[in-house]
Amino acid sequence: MVAVKGLEKFAPKDFPGFIASTVFLGGCNFRCPYCHNAELVLRPERLADIPMDFFLAYLDSRKGWLEGICVTGGEPLLAEEIESFLTVIKQRGLLIKLDTNGSRPDRLELLLEANLVDRVAMDIKAPLERYREVTGSKVDAKAIDRSASIVRDSGLPYLFRTTVVPGLIGVEDIHTIGRWLEGADVFQVQQFSPVGTLDAEYGRIRPYGRDEVKRLADAARPFFKEVLIEGI
Repeated sequence: MVAVKGLEKFAPKDFPGFIASTVFLGGCNFRCPYCHNAELVLRPERLADIPMDFFLAYLDSRKGWLEGICVTGGEPLLAEEIESFLTVIKQRGLLIKLDTNGSRPDRLELLLEANLVDRVAMDIKAPLERYREVTGSKVDAKAIDRSASIVRDSGLPYLFRTTVVPGLIGVEDIHTIGRWLEGADVFQVQQFSPVGTLDAEYGRIRPYGRDEVKRLADAARPFFKEVLIEGI
């Protein structure tokens, strides 16, 4: 079974509209310098596992109250036994929201076809041509594009979201992302937090102000059916 590294028992923002908890799985194949889950990404082995029997007992103890589980990371689709993990959650009648960076389209498609996911949030790190630069990894841009198409064609509620980091993501990047994903249902502009960043230099970057974040959201509005803002 997968290694659960964290459990947020009440996470209303992670699965809007439902009483939900969030589980954190360790490890990630991206090295985004602004990531605020550095230990989870770089050194998951240093974080204690939450025993699976404890996690399942937690789910069973919330029967009739808890409605959903958000599965996040790190990157959850790196976990070899992710299908089994989601299955035991679904067997308890719970909804599942999956957070993903989109780098594993085959596995994403498998889980969707197995009806193991009810909602998807896919992080859009940058315009496709800037992915390697922004993620600090040898990401396959075609895989990212394919995952975005899988999400859009899934028939499930979904959102794409971009963390806006000064010096990395600006208005023109939002325009480029918008042209790539034009017509998608929901796009979320997410405020950058300089706390606990993977690259310590990013801990010294001042986030965009409220008005600047709103301007970035306005830049996205012509391309998406709905644009949300998170973190301001």
